[in-house]
Amino acid sequence: MLCSIFAHNISNLYVCSMNSIEQEELYSKSNHEIAAALGARFRAYRIALGLTQKDIAEKTGISLITIARFENGYASSIGLSYYIGLLRATGQLERIVDSIPEIPESLFRKKANRQRIRKKRNHE
Repeated sequence: MLCSIFAHNISNLYVCSMNSIEQEELYSKSNHEIAAALGARFRAYRIALGLTQKDIAEKTGISLITIARFENGYASSIGLSYYIGLLRATGQLERIVDSIPEIPESLFRKKANRQRIRKKRNHE
């Protein structure tokens, strides 16, 4: 879930700003719009933690310009390794697993059932 990445342990004001995006059907948003929302969320979170862009740059090795562009919605193609660095710098690295949840066991069963059906068809 998009808001869960930076919503941990911050005020409802910040949580609500991301919930409004979810309520507007996240899938109707472009990748750029989602990236811009994440950048704004990151900025709010960084400020709530009392960190400056310089602090983040020093912790991550990401340039101040890149951080500023991400926070202001101009760096929608920020690399995954940079994004992981930003999560690490704000103490939220463990939240990245929320972005791709574990596959439910039921999906594994469906796949196994399909494979059994294919094998039966091939042997008939």
